[in-house]
Amino acid sequence: MTTAYLALGANLGDRLTIFKNARVALAQHAAIEVTGASAIFETEPVGGPAEQGAYLNAVLQVATILAPMDLLAACHEIELRFGRRREEHWGPRTLDIDLLFHGDAICTGPELILPHPRLHLRRFVLAPLLELAPELCHPLLGQTIRELHAVLDDPAGVRRLYDAW
Repeated sequence: MTTAYLALGANLGDRLTIFKNARVALAQHAAIEVTGASAIFETEPVGGPAEQGAYLNAVLQVATILAPMDLLAACHEIELRFGRRREEHWGPRTLDIDLLFHGDAICTGPELILPHPRLHLRRFVLAPLLELAPELCHPLLGQTIRELHAVLDDPAGVRRLYDAW
């Protein structure tokens, strides 16, 4: 079994219900066990079109026997079940599931880059990830999640909404 971390984001629809149901869908997958969940944070959009609504963000820790590309495919299938449409880069979405880490795998392919190439720049990813794996070391940057989170600028725009979900 490999430990992987998945970032969830949504800014359309009933975001909390979508998160809860996506977590259940992941847990129901025969090759995925959800082993941890961060709190849910609400954040302002980063990039993308103007005037998007606020996002909910969280991170799930999973144990899986799936290879990175297979786990990514499972995540994309779940996104589709919840109405995800990839029409606009960084546009509004009902559900986004990003693969942040898959064990200590490093991938640089056209369909998957691991670790996620921008996770160290995003407080909306690092804040929830910090709750689950503060000592997890980024294999390319050589810093822990705690260290990466500590050097980010002002935490404004990221607020904790739900501890248990």
